[in-house]
Amino acid sequence: MSMASLIATGTKVWLDGVAPGDVERVRAWGVSGATSNPTIVAQIIEKGSLDGRILQLIREGGSDDQIAWSLDDELVTRAQEAFLPVWERTEGDDGFVSFELDPLIEEPSRLSHAERVQQYIDLGNRWSAGQRNRMIKVPATQAGIDALETLAAAGVTINVTLMFTQRQYRLARDAIWRGAQRRDNGLDGFKSVYSIFVSRVDAYTAANVPALSRAAQGTVGLVNAKRTWRDNEDFWKDKGLRLRQEIVFASTGVKNASDPPDKYVRECAGGGIETNPLATNEAVEASTRPYTREVDRMPVAPVLAEIDDKVNMMALENHLMAEGTRKFADAQRRTHSLIAQKRLHTPGTEYHPSSAEQ
Repeated sequence: MSMASLIATGTKVWLDGVAPGDVERVRAWGVSGATSNPTIVAQIIEKGSLDGRILQLIREGGSDDQIAWSLDDELVTRAQEAFLPVWERTEGDDGFVSFELDPLIEEPSRLSHAERVQQYIDLGNRWSAGQRNRMIKVPATQAGIDALETLAAAGVTINVTLMFTQRQYRLARDAIWRGAQRRDNGLDGFKSVYSIFVSRVDAYTAANVPALSRAAQGTVGLVNAKRTWRDNEDFWKDKGLRLRQEIVFASTGVKNASDPPDKYVRECAGGGIETNPLATNEAVEASTRPYTREVDRMPVAPVLAEIDDKVNMMALENHLMAEGTRKFADAQRRTHSLIAQKRLHTPGTEYHPSSAEQ
């Protein structure tokens, strides 16, 4: 029952996934929320469990793009229903499921900056309307950050995603706080979270900063995430808000096969939210070693100094943002392709080209 041990440290645990069977399984362990993204939806479609629903939507005349978003909405809604009791019990402080906006907004040369910002605003308002325990995931791109103040002012509950540096965190947090203070219904229900990616940072330094010592290599993601967590704690502590504005430790699945499967989970235990892939949550539940608070423990000063000296965080951010936006766009196109393939094998239907417009 090590999941209970992890939660006892003060960590909230969410599932990085919305497959109905997975949601049901982790709820029994005390997992209290979930998140979706284009890769997750594509993987669920690939497994075939949604084939019947896809065929129904095809026969109803939906385009590939419309069907993709209908499936995403339905998966997230079903997960929301599973976690709604948590949301109600915590009075809006937990029990959320995150819904990611269209990654094709960031396709190069497709839209102007102003058009991208407006797309995030329009889609954020659309997909959050009437949803009590849904968070809208907005990436920490320039256009995404520039949409945050307006979305927060409109009362949209936001999960800032694809965030790799404290620079991105601060820009996003300040924009959301400005918007929150303009809300017509006040701050009582204001909730925001900020997803700092962890293991992808270590994968980057392993490939691009080979000069790091053995003591520093493999720790940069954790140092960066813990610093961001502390920054967040310090910023919100005097704001007098009813609900917590929290860091989400994302990308917690290990990328190095020699690392323990719960490396990042264990090191971030004690505060914030960990959004873990199913396999990582399985490793946590199966662990026989209890978890203790580690979120505010850092490496020794020489290791921190080495990281600060050798890791160019702006270069890291640029690389990982380009990689992350490309991966999600590719996953969205894969979803379109999977639906199109099923359409070709459905008698009496015709192909509808995919559209990135919602």
